[in-house]
Amino acid sequence: MYVPTAFQESDPAVLRQIIREARLCNFVTATQEGLVATPLPLFLNADEGEHGVLYGHLAKANPQWKMTSIGDALAIFVGGHAYITPSWYASKAKDEKVVPTWNYEAVHAYGPAEFFEDADRLLDVVTRLTNLHESERAKPWAVSDAPADYIKAQLRGIVGIRMPITRLQGKRKMSQNRNAEDRAGVARGLAESDRMMDRYVGGLIPLEDR
Repeated sequence: MYVPTAFQESDPAVLRQIIREARLCNFVTATQEGLVATPLPLFLNADEGEHGVLYGHLAKANPQWKMTSIGDALAIFVGGHAYITPSWYASKAKDEKVVPTWNYEAVHAYGPAEFFEDADRLLDVVTRLTNLHESERAKPWAVSDAPADYIKAQLRGIVGIRMPITRLQGKRKMSQNRNAEDRAGVARGLAESDRMMDRYVGGLIPLEDR
């Protein structure tokens, strides 16, 4: 990922936050048959290993797990993102030397992909993933709510993923390369949008110079 200095994000806490809030990633492996990618919800165990470990699962019918990987796998997480119109820049009125762009957060996590079929490990991953995403609900659903035999049968149809993170690369492009007036205009424009994601990104625009 190309990361200009102005947009570089290296704070581990921020990177973990982006991963957790993005929730869904594109899980990519390089194989002798070419690149293979699967959209997957992965969860991060930040307390395991130097940079944390990602866990999840994919369908056993998905051939990705059977294809020999070349080098590390890549999990691509995209956080908040929004289109930025030049009309929001105060500098537009001066010389019209402005163009559209896109603001976004992204984290690339690299590491060796490990696949497993052990039923106990799979149940642990499925349970933790479910609890994570059910936790905000008033009445959370739990894996144990379903009949044990049914869950056992479902586990036979998936394969677990464990990816120890060896390297994290983060980018937070939030108009840092614009002057304070332009950034204020972007934040104001996004705040007035009907899109929830736009309003979220608007709150990430730095209004003061670092």
